[in-house]
Amino acid sequence: MIKPLYAALAAALLAGPSYGAEGNVSPVQMISAMEDAFGVHPGQRRNHIKGSCALGSFKGLAAGASYSRSALFSGQAIPVVARFSLGGGNPAAKDADKGVRGMALEFKLPGGALQHMTMINVPVFGAAKPQTFYDLLLALKPDPDTQRPDPAKVKAFVDSHPDFQAMAAFTQSHNPPASYANSPYYSLHAFQFLDKDNQATLVRWHFSPQDGEKPLTDAEREQAPANFLEQALIDRAAKGPVNWDMYLTLGQPGDPDNDPSHPWPQDRQQVKVGTLSITQAMAQDQGNCGPINFDPMVVADGIAVTDDPVLRARSAAYALSFGKRLSGQ
Repeated sequence: MIKPLYAALAAALLAGPSYGAEGNVSPVQMISAMEDAFGVHPGQRRNHIKGSCALGSFKGLAAGASYSRSALFSGQAIPVVARFSLGGGNPAAKDADKGVRGMALEFKLPGGALQHMTMINVPVFGAAKPQTFYDLLLALKPDPDTQRPDPAKVKAFVDSHPDFQAMAAFTQSHNPPASYANSPYYSLHAFQFLDKDNQATLVRWHFSPQDGEKPLTDAEREQAPANFLEQALIDRAAKGPVNWDMYLTLGQPGDPDNDPSHPWPQDRQQVKVGTLSITQAMAQDQGNCGPINFDPMVVADGIAVTDDPVLRARSAAYALSFGKRLSGQ
């Protein structure tokens, strides 16, 4: 059943809309470029391939309920399946390499509804439109002779894509975290929160670690083993809950709702709306996160997506990657 299902999915995506600013980047093209850049690892994710699973719960505050009628903010403990990961499609990436770290959450709401939040630890994304991310992947394709990206092509990409430069500057100037537990995670995209009267509030959100932010020092980066983040999270969770506080940033008129590369002004009001608690962590082949497609457009009542082309392109590409993964490709 899996292969026919994937074939139908691929056909639908091929026939469906494209998502580039010029209308010329399809999900199939995006995933193909990702495979060219990172190689194909059958049965695995095309991006954020290296990761770990975790389990926990989320408890919302009444402050959140004033902006959204979502069951997230009922005050009840909501079960969560989480996945922590490194950006990119290289399963042998070193945990101390500079770059993004991800936290993806699936909230299991009463009545069987699901809410996803798929975030990274950089406060701004490196693409205002899908075309930019696609062009990055093309630039990262290894040279046949060196088996490494051509530095000239990468530089040409950076120089010609100003919407990528803020994220590049951030990742180059910040060392990665010593633990997944010592990193914040950001929604990047704007969403609409809908209250009980259907009044909408434009928001972005982030999760702030109660353990505090702790980047690796330069010396620690040099000495770190290739794989330490998973065991560090497992060990930390064994000592007690690992907590992050969820904060909303409230948008104001004129704040962009469709450009994750554009930060909102720093004076925007922030509201604490709940706490995520991770109580158990494990390898992804031992946990419940492996089979999940953490599509960021999976939202439940009380939260609505915006007309963000990057968000929509992510969702479509995730679906295609998920189908390939299910079929063992």
